[in-house]
Amino acid sequence: MFEFIRTHQRLMQIFLAIIIVPSFAFVGIGSYKSFGDDANTIAKIDGKPLTQQEFDNAVRNQLDNYRQRLGAQFDQKMFDTPEFKQNLLDQLIAERAIAAEVVRSHLTVSDTLLQRVIKEQFGGEGAFDMERYKSILAAQGMTPSMYDQRLRRDLTLQQLGNAIQATGFAPRAVAKTLSDIGAQEREVQELLLPVADFVPQVKVTDDMVKAFYDKNAKFFEVPEQAKIEYVVFNSDSVLSQISVTDADVAAYYNANQAGFTTPESRRAAHVLVAVKKGASAAEVAAAKAKAEAIVAELRKAPADFAKVAKTKSDDAVSAEQGGDLDIVTKGALPAPVEAAVMKLKQGEISDAVQSEYGFHVLTVTALKPAVVKPLDEVKTEVAAVLKKQKAAKKYSEMAETFSNTVYEQADSLKPVADKLGLKIETAVNVSRTPGPAAGAAPYNNAKFLTALFSNESISSKRNTEAVETAPSTLVAGRIVEFKPATKRPLAEVDAAIRQRVTMEEAAKLAAKSGADKLAAFKKSGDAAGFAGAKLVSRSKPEGINGLAMQEIMKADTTKLPAYVGVDVPGMGYGVYRISKVQQPAVQDEERRKAEAEQINNIVAQQEMHDYIELLKQKAKVKILKPIATATVVEVK
Repeated sequence: MFEFIRTHQRLMQIFLAIIIVPSFAFVGIGSYKSFGDDANTIAKIDGKPLTQQEFDNAVRNQLDNYRQRLGAQFDQKMFDTPEFKQNLLDQLIAERAIAAEVVRSHLTVSDTLLQRVIKEQFGGEGAFDMERYKSILAAQGMTPSMYDQRLRRDLTLQQLGNAIQATGFAPRAVAKTLSDIGAQEREVQELLLPVADFVPQVKVTDDMVKAFYDKNAKFFEVPEQAKIEYVVFNSDSVLSQISVTDADVAAYYNANQAGFTTPESRRAAHVLVAVKKGASAAEVAAAKAKAEAIVAELRKAPADFAKVAKTKSDDAVSAEQGGDLDIVTKGALPAPVEAAVMKLKQGEISDAVQSEYGFHVLTVTALKPAVVKPLDEVKTEVAAVLKKQKAAKKYSEMAETFSNTVYEQADSLKPVADKLGLKIETAVNVSRTPGPAAGAAPYNNAKFLTALFSNESISSKRNTEAVETAPSTLVAGRIVEFKPATKRPLAEVDAAIRQRVTMEEAAKLAAKSGADKLAAFKKSGDAAGFAGAKLVSRSKPEGINGLAMQEIMKADTTKLPAYVGVDVPGMGYGVYRISKVQQPAVQDEERRKAEAEQINNIVAQQEMHDYIELLKQKAKVKILKPIATATVVEVK
């Protein structure tokens, strides 16, 4: 067994990962764009620039995702780290390198696959709703054509990623061996030496207490604290002072009526008589004649369109759906077909329309005319837009007033609060570093706290300058009361220190006693004093401490009985006697299958990682600007 482990070290690392780490997540492949180079280029991949703006956008997207997933527990400061920024940069570079390889390899995605994926993503259990589809995309600032382009690109990238990961697998024999190790059972007896049993032997002196107090001074520090006042100026502060009239709303509505119009929607179906490329004139004429015969047949019985499509259409995908082409969007169909559909009335049968695929017989199965939302329905929405527009223009002016007032009348925040209609807030027990308890409070910001706890601010208790803590958010504050950092006196913490030192000394005695017993048991092989035997495994510890289980399962059992000693913090010292090693009598085949799949996934991910590193070299990646010092932009 151990010879196998020595000769398969990499797979043993994978095995340990399975035991220790419950799940693995591989960074997905995102979208790829190429932009022009500029002075803010961070890196170049395959000769194309990755700009600061693109990096900032990626940061915002990541923070938005985490905000949605974590909800109230989201704390942006968790992500304002060099590691977060570097990982994101590495991901962006990997995406660019993969996308460059996709272009070089001429990988593509068919229109049929694209349409099927869109239907699966947005259709749900019912029919595909184009209006719902458009509204969902509009909420993300996208149009159907933009989404089609992005989805086509992502599906193409997935082709490459799936092809590489499919090559990664572990041999069955290796997977079985690793699974056997994971399922292995060991018969164990425990002898626990609790710390509490050694407490009576400990004598703590005043010198020991004083030494602990001096050595661990930071444990007894009471950090500086302040009671503060602060005011916040942001976009909401401006909006609350903006009003719009009905005349303003009506004028905007009339000037932007297209934005309140739901365009006409047409759902089409077709019967295709296919013509292969390079067909002779006779073959084209025969196909046209067949299509014209279908036209004549359907004009006599339009209600039979779906039935005819299923039996006579050469488009296998749409034929199964009665020829359905779904909602027609601009550019989704060949130009002659799209033009013909746009001229038809609902239920009308077209002439035979020729395209690069052959001849189409078309009909419109559903037609919704364009609809303009009435003013009363969108009045609130228009008013909100106008208020934001006016507020954006007025923000700069009011922000300047805010900054000037808190600086010029620095003895109080009341003048700026009265002038701009702001509320003076208070907070207590504020320290110079952001604290988790304050959460997303406006004052709980590193830049603001640095200004608040400056020497001048502490000594004079004057207003801080206006500090931008987030986009379009300014905060100013002042210290009302200040308590400098102090150290709790020894007399106040004497009892706690004695208890701590007592437990530490007792733990040392327990460890010494346990080590002596362990040495004696190894010589004698004796089982005296041990508790009853338990059959344990990694998945079934049967009440044995986790640290002890790790040592028990790692122990060399080439010679039995084997003994293990473990210092368990806070509990004492445990000695464990291993008398038997075996495989489970009944094998869990489902577990084995899941583990084998997990091993294959890990190997596949490693293959993909290695391939990406190769593509980075191929793309000649150059880092032009360090990113670790960049500031993560806060999002609202």
